Amino acid sequence: MYQEIAWQVSLLGGLFLAAVFLLVVMRSGNPAEYGPIQKRFYRFRALWFWGLVAVGSWLSVETLASLPYGPTHGKEGGPAEVTVDVTGHQWYWDMSRTEVPAGRTVQFNVTSADVNHGFAIYNADDEVVAQTQAMPEYTNKLRHTFREPGTYRVMCLEYCGPPHHNMTAEIQVTAEKEG
Repeated sequence: MYQEIAWQVSLLGGLFLAAVFLLVVMRSGNPAEYGPIQKRFYRFRALWFWGLVAVGSWLSVETLASLPYGPTHGKEGGPAEVTVDVTGHQWYWDMSRTEVPAGRTVQFNVTSADVNHGFAIYNADDEVVAQTQAMPEYTNKLRHTFREPGTYRVMCLEYCGPPHHNMTAEIQVTAEKEG
């Protein structure tokens, strides 16, 4: 819905700019006093600018608020309770463990052995719940707390070669044990 609104606003803005350009071209042979035209246009330009800022701000807030990413810090910023080392290879993931408990902060230490990869964790509804970049010679730390037990898929978000679409893995999130 918001993308449709953004498309329509962009289209109208483009048409408006084209109309202004045509008007300037058509009147370019008409010698008119520059001062009054300049004042009027500067006033209009300021209104147009602030209108675009208002619409752009509203669209940004509305669209960014619905992103599926939750907070990635641990409880009160404390240390992670579970650590998973992840290395992306062409075209598979190597993970130190594939089973983690629900309700505990997991820190994924993500790197790559070859090229850039996008490490993304998807829930059962195919929504991204957490993601980071896997880069050679650098380790990104991704912290996430899985709230629901189940099977989560890991997929690569950055094209890394022909079998890129096969670069998947699974994480089993188990229910918290009592006691």
